[in-house]
Amino acid sequence: MSRVQLGAFLLLTLLACALTWQVQGWRMGRQLAEQSAQHEQEWQAQAESAAAQLVAERLQHQGLVLRLQISEQQHYQELLDVQQTQARLRDRLATADLRLSVLVERDAAGCPGLPGAPGAGSVDHDPVRARLDPAHAQRIIAITDDGDRGLIALRACQAYVRGQVR
Repeated sequence: MSRVQLGAFLLLTLLACALTWQVQGWRMGRQLAEQSAQHEQEWQAQAESAAAQLVAERLQHQGLVLRLQISEQQHYQELLDVQQTQARLRDRLATADLRLSVLVERDAAGCPGLPGAPGAGSVDHDPVRARLDPAHAQRIIAITDDGDRGLIALRACQAYVRGQVR
């Protein structure tokens, strides 16, 4: 083999290597572009899924806030009604417009000032009642007011828990 042939062979080999290198570069570039496009589509799908989940959670949160707000308004209105009723009752007790009384047993053994049974001329078959001192009546009303507030708070807590469970 002569030098010219060897040079031509080397040149052809280099040209074949360069051409192969270029073709491989094009193929790899196309594969990388396809992988990049596929990866971008996957990222886009994940982003859309996350956005949809975020919107769903936001709607659920808004629904919960709305239900809690309605429940709070309802319980506040109940509390306000009870407070107004208690205030009217206290006012009526204070002005002597209303008197609280308690039932007393007919057995007068423990109460010497009360008759055990109605007298011969009496047609009263109702139980005997004793009127309470206004100060004691006020204390009883305050206790029932505290109880009513406690019951309203308990109902509000139960409604909140039911809302959380759903």
